[in-house]
Amino acid sequence: MQETPTPLQRLTRRPQFLAAAKGASAARGAVLCQVLARDPADRHAPDPAALRVGFTATRRLGGAVVRNRAKRRLREAARALLPLHGQSGCDYVFIARQGAADRPWDRLLDDMKRALISLAAPQNSKPQNGEPASAPSAISRPG
Repeated sequence: MQETPTPLQRLTRRPQFLAAAKGASAARGAVLCQVLARDPADRHAPDPAALRVGFTATRRLGGAVVRNRAKRRLREAARALLPLHGQSGCDYVFIARQGAADRPWDRLLDDMKRALISLAAPQNSKPQNGEPASAPSAISRPG
């Protein structure tokens, strides 16, 4: 018998979306994904290990019909992929980019999956500013 995944909780307040914007982000194809690990002592989350998710589309995307279609497609993709590739205790925000409403379904799923996988990868393994991963963070200068 297969275990039923826990339903995704929704981000509903603007401060939750703004907080997620300060976390890591990955843009892939028609989707921009932002993720922020929540503080375990977050008093607003009934279940600290739950996945919380929000969806948005800007007016640059098109009229209300186009924006709503793009968000509906992102919601369905998130229902399918977040239980498999999301990290518990994190807030996710998916932002529809140009073409999200018309992109083929398989490609939209692939975009979201690649964004989630790249955000789940350890960030400290990537070199920053062209430096090797083992380089010291501060450069000492002779006096």
